[in-house]
Amino acid sequence: MPHSQTSAPRRGVRLARGASPWLLPTVATAALSLARARRSGRWAAAAVPTTALAAGMLWFFRDPEREITQGRVISPADGVVQSIMPWKDGRTRVAIFMSPLNVHVNRAPLAGTVTSVEHIPGGFVPAFNKESENNERVVWHFDTELGDIEMVQIAGAVARRIVPYVPEGTKVEQGERVGLIRFGSRVDLYLPEGVDVAVEVGQPTIAGVTRLDRD
Repeated sequence: MPHSQTSAPRRGVRLARGASPWLLPTVATAALSLARARRSGRWAAAAVPTTALAAGMLWFFRDPEREITQGRVISPADGVVQSIMPWKDGRTRVAIFMSPLNVHVNRAPLAGTVTSVEHIPGGFVPAFNKESENNERVVWHFDTELGDIEMVQIAGAVARRIVPYVPEGTKVEQGERVGLIRFGSRVDLYLPEGVDVAVEVGQPTIAGVTRLDRD
C-alpha cells in the first residue's frame, strides 16, 4: 500500500490557541528563576528544570503553518496510524495516535459544515490502550461532499483537556484548525463506505498534509 505525502513546506510557526493556561505560568516561573539565578544558588538550581520545562511547553504547543494537500480526505492529526478497522455500519475507522512530541492542533479532514460538537466525559487511560475508547472525548460531525464525516478527539492519560476552536454551524475549509488536545492523545476518523484507505498501520501522518483516501 503506497504511502501518502508526509511533509510539506512550512511558512512559519505560531503557538496553539488554548495553550495559555499551561504555558504562561511555566514561562513566567522560568523567567523569574533566571532573573534571580545570579543572586541566589537556590534560584540558580531551580532555573535549570523550570527553563527546560518552559522550552518543552513551547515545543509542545507549536502550531506550524502548512501547505494543505489536495485530496478528498486528509489527516486531521499529526501522529502514527494506530489501527484501521472496518466498522459495523460499513465505515472504516482510522485511529491516529499522537505522542507528546507531535503537534497537537487538529485540522478539518474535509471542507464542510460542523453539524455537531459533543463533549463526552470519560476516563483517562493511555491513548494507545483499547480502553481509551471510553476516555474523555469530543465527537465532531461534518456535513461534507462525502456526506456525514465523524471525527473523535480522545484524551489520553496526560491529555485531560480538549479545546474545540469552532462551534456547531461553522463552515470550515479542508485543513482548517478545529481544535487542540493537550498532551498525548488520539484522533479517530470514520471514512464513509466506499472510500478506500491509502495509509497503513504504523505510517506517520501530518495534519493537513497526509492524504488518507485513495482515488
